[in-house]
Amino acid sequence: MPRKLLRRWLPDRDTLNRNAFLRRCAPFLTHHNLWHLNRHSVSGGLAVGLACGMIPGPLQMLTATVLSILFRVNLPVAIFGTFFSNPFTIVPLYLAAFGLGRLITGANGGPAHIPPAPETDWANLAGTVQAWLDWMVTLGTPLAIGIVVLALLLALAGYGAVQLGWRLHVRHALHCRRQRRATAGM
Repeated sequence: MPRKLLRRWLPDRDTLNRNAFLRRCAPFLTHHNLWHLNRHSVSGGLAVGLACGMIPGPLQMLTATVLSILFRVNLPVAIFGTFFSNPFTIVPLYLAAFGLGRLITGANGGPAHIPPAPETDWANLAGTVQAWLDWMVTLGTPLAIGIVVLALLLALAGYGAVQLGWRLHVRHALHCRRQRRATAGM
């Protein structure tokens, strides 16, 4: 991935230091891999973000932040990686996780009819989290196993895609540089 493109979108360390809340957390945010744009840090950050995107409720970004600090991967990319799950995509993702869980467990059980997903009420966040937990409990073990497996598969796919894309970009840039040098030498 081109660093210049990512640097335009991501906040820098000075921007975060101006934030009063984040200034208190500064000791945890000092490792260079949390902010550097290199192949390993960005791919790890995306893997953490994709895995945390499958966490139900509003805890996705907080969990992505904690895991990126623990694994020392790019923090902004990890947070950005959680955005793939939103109110429009979460139901299809959970249905896919439920199907994957049923496939893995071999369970034909569970509810014969999948109940509709609950509405998100931002004014009553505790009630919303409880409604989502109740919905997931009705789906049972296949959903729980499916969410974990799907999160791991998404993380592996994201990590591999960034690694491969980064390598292809570097090879292409080196090829173009060699061609420019060969043309300039003539």
